[in-house]
Amino acid sequence: MSDAPTLVKCLVWDLDNTLWRGTLLEDHEVVLPEEIRRTIVELDARGILQAVASKNDHDHAWQQLEALGVAEYFVLPRIGWHPKSRSVKEIADGLNFALKTVAFIDDQPAERAEVAHHHPEVRCFDAALAAELTGLPEFSPAVVTVDAARRRSMYQAGFRRTAEREEFTGPDEAFLRSLDLVMEIKRADDADLSRVEELTLRTSQMNATGVYYSDADLRALIADPEHEVLTVSLTDRFGPHGAVGVLLVGYHERVWHLKLLATSCRVVSFGAGAVLLDWLIGEAAAAGVHLAADFRRTDRNRMMEIAYRFAGFTDAACDCLAELRSADADADADAGAAGSGRAGIEFRHLVADRRPAPTTVRVEAPALGPVAPTGSTSGAGA
Repeated sequence: MSDAPTLVKCLVWDLDNTLWRGTLLEDHEVVLPEEIRRTIVELDARGILQAVASKNDHDHAWQQLEALGVAEYFVLPRIGWHPKSRSVKEIADGLNFALKTVAFIDDQPAERAEVAHHHPEVRCFDAALAAELTGLPEFSPAVVTVDAARRRSMYQAGFRRTAEREEFTGPDEAFLRSLDLVMEIKRADDADLSRVEELTLRTSQMNATGVYYSDADLRALIADPEHEVLTVSLTDRFGPHGAVGVLLVGYHERVWHLKLLATSCRVVSFGAGAVLLDWLIGEAAAAGVHLAADFRRTDRNRMMEIAYRFAGFTDAACDCLAELRSADADADADAGAAGSGRAGIEFRHLVADRRPAPTTVRVEAPALGPVAPTGSTSGAGA
């Protein structure tokens, strides 16, 4: 088992004599040291979110953060007079982060002790260590993906999106149409691999098999003309949702084999899974083939089983599956896939048909098929 510490996903800063030098309500001026500014910028670039828990007047403190040019780096600020343990918990809950992935930094031992007493999972740091945080392993992810580098802006866009949804008075479909959603499906390249690997590892509720594919597995499959590794991203007028899905498709003469489908739970409410499946089914229909999807029940992926059922997949037998069974084991072995052992994996089968274009999402995607011309595209619009 690895001895590496759990990575910090959010660092919560105190302000007075921690983030800046001085006390806002007592001193004529507070100063942001350059080494602290560098720490803030570097943690942000690594995809570590940052928040504020400070006992101060909110408007005054936020104006000071803006004047110092760092307000934009902080999400869910909690600036007021309640206990900092409460602020830290509200921030963790607002981000949907486990407390063990949250850290807190403060110059006052009593404040650190108060947070540690109520939330022993939270790692607390003395303000004297602020400039050294970027050198600690818990603040040093092994890989910084494209999505990680823009994680803060994605969360900020998400908060604005959620606020507008709460105020929207019409039906859900009308709100989704108002977002100008665009789903981009593309063939994975080297830049995508770390995020694809992360999705196969971390996505559990919307993962059809729970099979993990390593970087080496994915590179082998990308190079194999009989397979497609596809990444899915979503954007709207508020900004990017980032990479939200991955598909692994194997081509056979009579049937396409959907070996892996994993989508992020945070886009379930946007209907992303149904749109993605309908697009793939339409591509199979255009190619005149059936679809067979791997499915293995886990203790968390009931939602994916329901998604397959609503898309029309069944566990009924079909002659095309014999071709797939005879070829699939060798294909997985050649690719070195971690999931080549098929224990517990079942087929879900579907006779592909054309599906109506989605009404809430515009799809930008390549045409699929083992001999598809490079760069050819197809789209579906609202």
